[in-house]
Amino acid sequence: MAATDEAAQDGARDGAPDGARPGGAPAAERRDRMPRWLPRAMVLALALFACFQLANWAFHQLIGLLINILIAFFLALAVEPAVDRMAARGMRRGLATMLVFLGVLGAFAGFFVLLGSMLAGQIVTMVEHFPQYLDSVIRWINESFHTSLSRVEMQDSLLRSDWLKKYVQNSATGVLDVSATVLGGLFKVLTVVLFSFYFAADGPRLRRALCSVLPPIRQAEVLRAWEIAVAKTGGYLYSRGLMALISGVAHYVLLEFLVVPYAPALALWVGVVSQFIPTIGTYLAGALPMLLAFTVNPWYALWVLLFVVVYQQFENYLLQPRITARTVDIHPAVAFGSVIAGTALLGAVGALIAIPATATLQAFLGVYVKRYDVTDDPRVQGRPRRRPGASAVARIRRAWRS
Repeated sequence: MAATDEAAQDGARDGAPDGARPGGAPAAERRDRMPRWLPRAMVLALALFACFQLANWAFHQLIGLLINILIAFFLALAVEPAVDRMAARGMRRGLATMLVFLGVLGAFAGFFVLLGSMLAGQIVTMVEHFPQYLDSVIRWINESFHTSLSRVEMQDSLLRSDWLKKYVQNSATGVLDVSATVLGGLFKVLTVVLFSFYFAADGPRLRRALCSVLPPIRQAEVLRAWEIAVAKTGGYLYSRGLMALISGVAHYVLLEFLVVPYAPALALWVGVVSQFIPTIGTYLAGALPMLLAFTVNPWYALWVLLFVVVYQQFENYLLQPRITARTVDIHPAVAFGSVIAGTALLGAVGALIAIPATATLQAFLGVYVKRYDVTDDPRVQGRPRRRPGASAVARIRRAWRS
């Protein structure tokens, strides 16, 4: 009888709904309840998303400053060998850095003052003789195309044209924009000079601070990478200086042949600007010689333009890769590709620092690449592969001819 009652109680307990189970919560309620970890996961995900958005916003706001610091770092690497030599002779490092920067700034100032005085005098001459130049061009057009143009009619139509009025209005409204652009450029130059001065003057302290947070084995790698960067940057500047010299000599020969005034100064302008101002340097360098050649003969300006275009192609595809391969120790194809990649990533700044950065990275990673002896195969050594019996056939042919 007792066993029957226990079985009945068990059956009633098994057949009862879940909510009637003693000490237990309903199953549906447990299924609908939010897991305890979900609110914390949602808060963590929102916090990470907010941090990412904040970091992205800060990066885009500071990207200009970061690029200026990158330029300053490579400029400091370029002047550091000279600072090290002066510091090794007992001079204070800050004073040595200041003297090096004053020398560089003095050279640039003298260069632009020389060109400015030359250009100012030539502009005055051009303004005085502009009617004669215009008359000669109009005469050539009338004779070549059988037209009847006159300078007075062209001047009247130009002064009454809507295009000139719109241009004057746009120029008047854009004065503030031009002034803001010039001031912004000066501020960027001062920022780069200031950071590069501190990087060069406090180079040992900066390396010591960087190595203090790294283990000894990593410290040696950082110092080796720094030394390679200094060497490659110096080699890159040497290659640029050599190409500037070659470019200046080539353009000097052309300008002297065309009897263009101020040929030495113009050749120096073309050499320096075309090599040390990336992307637009070639066009800036060629515009001034074309302008002065126009004062001698309008056709001379066309000859100068053709020479600049042809020489630029010669320099880009033949001269620059070979010189860079010798001074920076980087393959010409790698140098050309690195310039394209640097331009795509950072524009003119990327084109300027692409080659020394790539050469530094290549030299640094080359230590960690394991190399093996190459088998003596004609396909590897660059010799043509001989077919079996070729030497015997050659001997028979020689014997038959003899």
